[in-house]
Order: sequence, then structure tokens, then C-alpha cells
Amino acid sequence: METQLEKVLSDIVTQQDTVGALLANRQGLCLGAKGDINPNVSGIGMAISDQVAALEPKSAVSTQPEARHPTICLYSGNRRCVIQRNGEITGIIYKQHTAAPASD
Repeated sequence: METQLEKVLSDIVTQQDTVGALLANRQGLCLGAKGDINPNVSGIGMAISDQVAALEPKSAVSTQPEARHPTICLYSGNRRCVIQRNGEITGIIYKQHTAAPASD
């Protein structure tokens, strides 16, 4: 399983503008991290995912735990943090906006 997690993380961080990614379990413990991301944010990401899902208490997420949680995007300056929970695993991805080169 560890090899699969490493492969998934490697695939994620090679995506355009991605600077770091981590995967956390249901308890918020970091299963793996790659790139420029602090593994200690795993619990915070899990808590944010749970709180956002609770904003719509009558949604399928609250009655069916296996249902997809909402995707959360947090913006700060030129960085973006994307949080997505799917089943028992929560993914947290940091993206850095890179400006296009100026043309003369």
C-alpha cells in the first residue's frame, strides 16, 4: 500500500502548478506527503473537510459516509489549497499560480 501511495503522490505533484500534496486517513494522520507541504496540516485538512460537509446537514454526505465530500479551495495570494475527501482518504494539494511571461 505504501508503494501505491507514493505513486499517487508522485503523480499529483508532477501536475502543472502543483507544489505539494499529502494524503491523510480518517483520523487526520498523514499517510504520505511529497513536495512543499507540511505533513502537520493533515489533521486541519480533515477537520475542514468535515466542517464543510456539515454545512449541508441534509446532503448525501451526512447520511452516506461513502458519498463524496465537497471539494474545498482556499486561496491566499498566489497559492491555492485544494482539499478533497473520498471515502476514508483526504487529499490536500498546494498549487502555486505562476504568471505567464510578459510579452513585449
